[in-house]
Amino acid sequence: MSEKLLHKTSKAYLVFALLLLIVAAPLFYILIEKLYIDDADEALLLRKNEFIQYSAKNIKTTDVPIWNKFNRDIKIIAATPLKKDSLFYTFYYDTLYNENEPYRELRLPIKIEGKSYTYSARINLVETSDLIESIAILFLVIISLLLIGLFFISKRLSLNLWKPFYKTLLQIEQFEIDKSNLPQFAKTDTEEFNRLNQSIQKLIEKNTSIYRSQREFIENAAHELQTPLAVFQAKIDTLIQRNDVTQEQSVILSSLNDNVSKLNRLNKNLLLLSKIENDHYANKQTFYLKEAIEKNLAFFVEQANAKNISIKTDIDPSFTIASNPVLAEVLISNLFLNAIKHNVSNGQIAITLSNQTLVFSNTGSPSTLSSSKLFNRFSKSNTSEHGNGLGLAIVKKIVDSNDWIIRYNFNHNFHCFTIDFR
Repeated sequence: MSEKLLHKTSKAYLVFALLLLIVAAPLFYILIEKLYIDDADEALLLRKNEFIQYSAKNIKTTDVPIWNKFNRDIKIIAATPLKKDSLFYTFYYDTLYNENEPYRELRLPIKIEGKSYTYSARINLVETSDLIESIAILFLVIISLLLIGLFFISKRLSLNLWKPFYKTLLQIEQFEIDKSNLPQFAKTDTEEFNRLNQSIQKLIEKNTSIYRSQREFIENAAHELQTPLAVFQAKIDTLIQRNDVTQEQSVILSSLNDNVSKLNRLNKNLLLLSKIENDHYANKQTFYLKEAIEKNLAFFVEQANAKNISIKTDIDPSFTIASNPVLAEVLISNLFLNAIKHNVSNGQIAITLSNQTLVFSNTGSPSTLSSSKLFNRFSKSNTSEHGNGLGLAIVKKIVDSNDWIIRYNFNHNFHCFTIDFR
């Protein structure tokens, strides 16, 4: 599933922030703890120097109990096997907090009136769990503020920076090569977007020019072919009616006649498509669609009877459409032809017109058709089928030219073509 640019950048920022939190938080904790312990050790050594310089030379062995009584964190205790200064971690029960508290302690051997003692100074430390909790909360607050700030800043920036891009995208989405709505890209203050717009403009102009040339060629070719095909058809008809034509020649002429008829239908369909694309049927009238359906129904019932196909209708007589009557008749005619041509013997055709939708349903192939290619020119679901593959392409072109919608679905063994007039 595709994502918006803003979501992709926000996700990248979030991942980066989480990685930063995972890597930086432990490093920050180690650094803070080291600085904290170094500071505690420095304070303990300073107290030791003060004691040795100012107190050790004046204190007497009889003063030791009094010294210990009035100093909470500095004690003179009995001699221990220490030979040099010793710094270490330890825990003491703190009566103020009623719990064991971590301490950094310094011990060193001293002499008082020639008698050996041990000097002990300690500093209360912050508990490790408290330190970790404080650092975690601090980092979470910083990262959260950072992410929130980045999200709103990037969102605001993206909306402004990418606005020209979305305008270009909207115009491209609305562009149709067979319509005259060429996109007009406004100049922006971003070089990349200007280059993009210029490239798209050139591409559209080039392809539109090619498309118009091809459309003009098809229309001209269809026009030019009309007369030779009519003459060819007339001469074949003349030959078929002659009395001196042999049986073998008659078969060849019949085959030629069929192929010329196909060429005539193909030529007329191509010419019709070309005229629709060139807005030759732009004039619209409002009329009852029921009349157009019943006008064709009388003609196609005979063809349906030849394959023993039954036709059922359920038509709202009051429904009107605004369209070119010629195109509406071609639309209905092609839907009838499609429903009969691709039906089976003893099949069914159902035509319903209600709620501003016209549905042509017919039995036929017992599987769904590819709706992505169904309305393409010269697209055939079965290569062995007769026809030139332009019938549904003309239907789609007429639907598009009237801004209607056509859908295909296969439901309960019926191929359904639904035209939505809303």
